[in-house]
Amino acid sequence: MKKVILLAVAIIYATVIAYGSTVEYKDIAKCRAANGAIYGVRSMADGEHFTVINGTKIVRCSYADRADSLVLFEGNVRIGSYAFSKDERQILFSDARSVKPIYRHSAMADYYLSEVCGVAKKALSQVRDVEFMPDGKSLVYAKGNNLYIYDIATGVSKAITTDGAWNRVINGTSDWVYEEEYGFTKAYAVSADGAKIAYLRFDESAVPTFEMMRYDDRLYNKAYSFKYPKAGDKNSVVTLHLYDVATGRVEQVPTGENSDQYIFNLVWTPSGKLSFYRVNRLQNHFEVLLREESGEVRTIYEEKSPTYVERPSAANIRFIDNEKFVVSEETTAGYNHLYLHSVKRGRLNAITSGKWEVTSVVGVAKNRIYYLSTERSPLSRDLYSIGLNGKGKKLHTAAEAFYSVQPSVGVRYYILTASTADVPNVVTVHHASGKVVDTLIDSRAKVAACGKWAKREFKKFVTERGDTLNYYIQFPFGFDKAKKYPVLMTQYSGPGSQSVRNRWSLDWEDALPHDGYIVACCDGRGTGFRGEKFKKCTYADLGRKEVEDQISFARFLAKQEFVDAERIGIYGWSYGGFMALNCALHGEGLFRMAIAVAPVTSWRYYDTIYTEIYNGLPQENPRGYDDNSPLSHAEKLAERTRLLIIHGTADDNVHFQNSMEMCRRLNAAGKQYDMMVYPDQNHSMRPTATTLVRQKMIDYTMENL
Repeated sequence: MKKVILLAVAIIYATVIAYGSTVEYKDIAKCRAANGAIYGVRSMADGEHFTVINGTKIVRCSYADRADSLVLFEGNVRIGSYAFSKDERQILFSDARSVKPIYRHSAMADYYLSEVCGVAKKALSQVRDVEFMPDGKSLVYAKGNNLYIYDIATGVSKAITTDGAWNRVINGTSDWVYEEEYGFTKAYAVSADGAKIAYLRFDESAVPTFEMMRYDDRLYNKAYSFKYPKAGDKNSVVTLHLYDVATGRVEQVPTGENSDQYIFNLVWTPSGKLSFYRVNRLQNHFEVLLREESGEVRTIYEEKSPTYVERPSAANIRFIDNEKFVVSEETTAGYNHLYLHSVKRGRLNAITSGKWEVTSVVGVAKNRIYYLSTERSPLSRDLYSIGLNGKGKKLHTAAEAFYSVQPSVGVRYYILTASTADVPNVVTVHHASGKVVDTLIDSRAKVAACGKWAKREFKKFVTERGDTLNYYIQFPFGFDKAKKYPVLMTQYSGPGSQSVRNRWSLDWEDALPHDGYIVACCDGRGTGFRGEKFKKCTYADLGRKEVEDQISFARFLAKQEFVDAERIGIYGWSYGGFMALNCALHGEGLFRMAIAVAPVTSWRYYDTIYTEIYNGLPQENPRGYDDNSPLSHAEKLAERTRLLIIHGTADDNVHFQNSMEMCRRLNAAGKQYDMMVYPDQNHSMRPTATTLVRQKMIDYTMENL
């Protein structure tokens, strides 16, 4: 008996040596925090200096000389966001400790004012979307669904609008669906001379009201009600208005006869005219409109598609001068590229071209445009510059990696953050020519000191249908190709997304290779950065091709000699949760385990902008909504598949309703499953459950896969 015990101990010890000790999510979180970055970077107007947040300080630094630094503000306020007045003599900033989140991008906070190198004084309490007027004598802000101007000298506020009311009318800030899907909250723009303020008014009276229960450790729970337009339902009626600061007069700007449309991205052009976007309800017709001095509104650019025009953002159009602007679009060439346009003459020329994509515009200087692209690889991002005439292209980044860029005014310098799957952030300052000036952060030593993580190997495979897909695979420590290992597939798979990329990241799945698991991830059809055709092939049929590809990937893995085909699992969050459920239901027992976090279970439950752009209207495409819904296939859950559903009850994005209805269908089908519910947590499992959820997934995987 003693020999048996000693043998068992030896086996356990050998396993620890081979795979390393079990890693908890707190270890991963610590290592993630070691991946350095600089926060609150703002270029000063001279293009020679930038500012950063350092706790309770705002520090001005020189791009060219690290020794040239100056503390512009220091106090007892923990700084959240901040901005300078136009003359850079005053600083406006929020107190991070006072922030009260509303939704994903919106929050109320207390705001302070200070002269440069002066003492802070509290100006406004619990307001949002604050900015300086051009003369620096007043502020514009939103509160209670209305807009105000605050006089700095007197401390007196004057209302721009007065009809704002919760769940009825919003002035100057966005409604829920605009905030979530177009990614902005400030819905006003001040003209360069400060004479006019353009703002959007959202009439959400006809938008259906959604209620989610709040518990908050109270004796009696309380429903939180807000306007949430689900696919096919009514949106806010959005109108555009011009406020004359001197007279208080308000003028409504014509936006077209059809009120069932999207109006956003208010911009005052270099010529002093107001520009804005208009997108139709089906989101296959995008226009940029310009208001002339006469009050006439005309279209200066439009883009159409038989499927959809990808959701535009402020980055789609960049005005160069009074006459010219640069457009970023994919429908002309089938890949996202840059084009030079004239306000009066239309398209002038293509700036970039090729079977690769421009992913973002960094800046424009001296008739050259700087941009990030996938030209070297769809898995990477590199910095290039090129003349506005499409000539003289230059690559500014040396080694292939995933780069992000923060330029100075005029792109005299730029701050470059680089990483790869194996190398964490290295942050450097460069001259416009590309020459390295300084290294601000090198995370490699700190990250290496906090743990060892399985390498991601990037590969391709061809599905049964002939599609070539990118994937990465992480092998366990002590990998022996003669042995068989369980596999966890992680994925998101949503339209235009990308999970397989050469960028450093860590999450809960990275704990598993320490304990003998393979982790793999595949980007199927419908994901981004491989051209318009590849991305838009899932249009009006969300969840069919994507699920086919993930199941094909699982079958491909099962055939590998080092994979235990009986122990393949899949995980996803949000759209990925929708996918994990569908794969579990359609996999015919292929998956031993599935984890679905905050899953969409029917696109009928999700919002208008996101759902309708990719799936059309439910009234016109009911099969696209119902045929691929997990709710329609609950009876297909195989007995051998362990399913874990996780959801927060205060998820304002993918409502808890989705999981409850999935449970209803599974119960009716007599299926067994596991569930974790996190009271009052949102879509990201905040404010308190982010670590708890991820540790649960580590434990569940190790127990069931």
